[in-house]
Amino acid sequence: MKKEFAFFEGKIVPIEEAKISIKTNSFHYGTAVFEGIRAYWNQEEEQLYILAGKEHYERLLKNARAMFMEIPYTADQLVEITKELLKKCEVKEDIYIRPIVYFKDLKLTPKLIGYTPEIAIYLYPFGAYLDPEKGISAKVSSWIRNDDNSIPSRYKIAGAYVNSALAKTEALMAGYDEAIMLNANGYVAEGSGENIFLVRNGKVITPGLNEHILEGITRNLVIRILKEDLNIEVIERPVARSELYIADEVFMTGTAAEVTPIVEIDNRPIGDGKVGTITKQVQKLFFDAVRGKVEKYKNFLTPVY
Repeated sequence: MKKEFAFFEGKIVPIEEAKISIKTNSFHYGTAVFEGIRAYWNQEEEQLYILAGKEHYERLLKNARAMFMEIPYTADQLVEITKELLKKCEVKEDIYIRPIVYFKDLKLTPKLIGYTPEIAIYLYPFGAYLDPEKGISAKVSSWIRNDDNSIPSRYKIAGAYVNSALAKTEALMAGYDEAIMLNANGYVAEGSGENIFLVRNGKVITPGLNEHILEGITRNLVIRILKEDLNIEVIERPVARSELYIADEVFMTGTAAEVTPIVEIDNRPIGDGKVGTITKQVQKLFFDAVRGKVEKYKNFLTPVY
């Protein structure tokens, strides 16, 4: 990234001008709604592809609306603004895009009505969040995933990620790379910021959307790859903690995590303790797809240049 700009209060400005006041309402109460979007650089084509940009912005707008935040943009308009921002910053590398909708009012009352929402978008150079090649270790957290009737898990609400931060920190301090969170019913939900998949007897199992999880966009793409390209059955159902330990393979998915293998959980090796065959196949197809190398998935991509 040669230059650094942000979309802030309706225009693209130098990053140092994109500042909010310490009195900003959402800063105090965690009511902001955000997205994480990746764009991938294809060196051979000299093209930058935004992955599922419209899908991410559609989710952002739906989540914001559910939080009583109405902003005057469509998903298509936000994709175009993001393209303009990427060009302005002269991005020719993999990049992470962070749009965030927040109440800009300088008032201190924890409510969702009577305030004015605003959107900001900035860019963040971001390599691999976890280790996609060797795999990671994970700990089943003592922290329970937010219940949907407490703070909705399917909305990316800033304040809800205190839950994730507690779980992730506990895992890191115990010597693990990531946390796996259970829901209030004791079933596997997701990681601190990732959806989770298990491989057992040639089938792939993942917690259903009613298990208090994020409706992951990368999750949906991976399910499609598994079904259509690898001809593997995907079962969405409750997953018991003990199933993690006897799975043949486990992997996580997410915008940040992409497709990350888990090779150890709670000091127990998963399978033979190495990245599994199905996980490797999913990874290859996923990384080819996001760089525009798989024709059937190009409709998920927005070329910038």
